[in-house]
Amino acid sequence: MGTPKKKKKNQTPETQFHSDLNLCSKNKDLHGAISLYKSAIANNTRLNHHNLNALLYLCSNSVTDPSLKALALENGFHIFDQMSSIGIVPNEATLTAVARLAAAKGDGDYAFGLVKRMGEYNALPRLRTYDPALYCFCEKLEAEKAYEVEEHMCSVGVTAEEPELAALLKVSSETGREERVYQYLHKLRSLVRVVSEATAKIIEDWFKGKKGCEVGEVNSEVGKIEEAVSRNGGGWHGLGWIGKGDWVVNRTRIGLSGNCCCCGEKLFCVDIDDNETERFAKSMASLAMEREVMSNFSEFQDWLEKHGDYEAIVDGANVGLYQQNFADGGFSVSQLDAVVKELYNRSGKKWPLVILHNKRSRALLENASYRKLVDEWVDKGILYTTPNGSNDDWYWLYATVKLKCLLVTNDEMRDHIFELLGSSFFLKWKERHQVKYTFAKGTLQLQMPPLYSSVIQESEKGTWHVPIAGDCTEESEKKWLCITRSSEVLQNKETFQKSNNLSCDDKLLRSCTSTTSHDNMDSSQTCDNENVAVTGKRKERS
Repeated sequence: MGTPKKKKKNQTPETQFHSDLNLCSKNKDLHGAISLYKSAIANNTRLNHHNLNALLYLCSNSVTDPSLKALALENGFHIFDQMSSIGIVPNEATLTAVARLAAAKGDGDYAFGLVKRMGEYNALPRLRTYDPALYCFCEKLEAEKAYEVEEHMCSVGVTAEEPELAALLKVSSETGREERVYQYLHKLRSLVRVVSEATAKIIEDWFKGKKGCEVGEVNSEVGKIEEAVSRNGGGWHGLGWIGKGDWVVNRTRIGLSGNCCCCGEKLFCVDIDDNETERFAKSMASLAMEREVMSNFSEFQDWLEKHGDYEAIVDGANVGLYQQNFADGGFSVSQLDAVVKELYNRSGKKWPLVILHNKRSRALLENASYRKLVDEWVDKGILYTTPNGSNDDWYWLYATVKLKCLLVTNDEMRDHIFELLGSSFFLKWKERHQVKYTFAKGTLQLQMPPLYSSVIQESEKGTWHVPIAGDCTEESEKKWLCITRSSEVLQNKETFQKSNNLSCDDKLLRSCTSTTSHDNMDSSQTCDNENVAVTGKRKERS
């Protein structure tokens, strides 16, 4: 056993209190901390904001221990009152700790009241500040109060994460608010994409429940739904529940073709929606004009309006300089030409657009070995050269967004230009549009965007597919929830079989169609078909 540290001589009572309190906090010793606090009050020891916050934090963290809860609540509120009596203004950490104490005794109104009064103390709430009131209301099934907390969060720019959205989804489900359930499913789709097992269970419970089976419309305007899916970038329509009847809920996987191995539904590689695309393009154009010669970029915009029939844009410098960092390395025209020809062959004989800085294109034209090829690119409308002093990144990125086409580049787009965009949907856009490449022993390999996105998807028929987080690294091994109406399962399965000339495993078919929302299905059941692994042509882009 180690020798106890000797106390330093001539320590003030305040310094000694601070040292002893730190030790109690480190050891999570609530009894010791409360004893120190009471002794300090009795001896008129001056306590500062940090000391009292540390005490409140220890109290709020102790309420989960049944043996300490009463002690933590009694003294926690006393410490908060003491803080007010000596004129210490609470900060966000103070109010969060007290809100946790209030929620622990079931007083969500008091916890929420603290958040609403934070402006009086010039403090800004964080997500953790809202959590006590939100979870308290959700646990007590006080749905309307929980919604009020979320609305307040939104009003100050605080964004809910998966735990908060799952709690709101659960209280909406348990109180039968189908419109709110629909709303929170879409918030999970937008903000979370892949859900945890706990959230997946909440979703399953809704669709298996009686209320879940009552929602939906039989007569839906197919054209309107298809238009909404297209406008939203694929993967969801947002027009409400579709279809009637019991739901079939199964665990499944997605085949290599992007089809659900249970119901056969084809999933989307989800894009940003039309409004986001337009804002994205305008934002880039505005930033480019601030940093480029305005007339040069405006000229490019005008040119693109007249020559906008490209399906792929190529970052010429990125391709030409790939793996050229060796002694005799330079700009590889052969690599760029290989990419151009591969895209031409893949697209049904449509040339891509190569963006290249004027300095590089001029150097190529001065080389007799490359002049003929470069002239051909110019004649066929393949090459656009950016002017001297420009940053060609603006040009190839703007063209890709504006034309809603593919972008061939290995650029991770992490530098200052892309930070300026500050777009929350930038990663989603990259997933859908970026084509990476390699040259293995001189042979080009294009890494096309995925056939489908691992994100909650809502089909035109009203079916849902929900990806579940796990340890799998291979997309084909990841678990999904497949949620469809019982009337749709056989029809989807038969259509999928015919279109792919596959015979579906009878056992699989039975497992996918026999479990409805009223059956006692084990939630861990997996609906799987190892034979569903076919390749298919991707749906053409609009």
